[in-house]
Amino acid sequence: MPGKVTKAAAVLLGLGALAYTSWVLEVLVRTGLDPVRTYVSELAAADQPLGGLFRATDLVAGLLVLAGALTGLAASRGPRSPRGPRSPRRSGSPRRPRPRERWALGGWIALAVFGAATAVDSRLPLSCAPTADPECAARETAGLVPATHTAHAVSSSLAVTGAIAAMIALTVAARRYGRRRPLARTGPALVVLELAATAWTLAAVAAFEAGKGTWALGAGQRLQVLLVAVWLAVLAASLVRERPR
Repeated sequence: MPGKVTKAAAVLLGLGALAYTSWVLEVLVRTGLDPVRTYVSELAAADQPLGGLFRATDLVAGLLVLAGALTGLAASRGPRSPRGPRSPRRSGSPRRPRPRERWALGGWIALAVFGAATAVDSRLPLSCAPTADPECAARETAGLVPATHTAHAVSSSLAVTGAIAAMIALTVAARRYGRRRPLARTGPALVVLELAATAWTLAAVAAFEAGKGTWALGAGQRLQVLLVAVWLAVLAASLVRERPR
């Protein structure tokens, strides 16, 4: 049973990674937004012609990753030790995670937070595209945009924080305990690149808000999102190859 649960988590996470890269459709369809300058989330803004499509794919991605994370969490906990006369110490109390499990448990929880925040994010779209529309940027600066702009910023920040925490924790678990070899091999490089892309994105956001240009904000954020999707795919592949304990 644990092996089947693990593979179910892999399928969910693999599909979630695919849905999370839906923004690459902007290569094939005309969105009117410059991918080097604009936020990824502006593709899903309420005033964009394809906003409904991108909001739907973000919702699907978040729910798939959430389901995959919860499934992985259940698999990582494993079956509890039987209760009864032979194990009196555990009678009446839940099994505590071993120290070696804590990185994995924390990583799965962080990944669930990322999935949930991504799903919520899709329900809190921007009303317009501030990096592409000067009037939208002016209204945002003056506080004349809907409250969803602020809520979207909060949910996006929570999603990024959850993703980075999950990447670090599950990669550490893979390397420390000799399991999930693809993740153990490539995870550290992906984490370093993700942190660099996040630093680039944050610096670009600060520059934009200070009126100093976008600093290729769109490119930095797209790299950030792409690396999360690649890491999810590596995690899914690692789960498929993992042998039941």
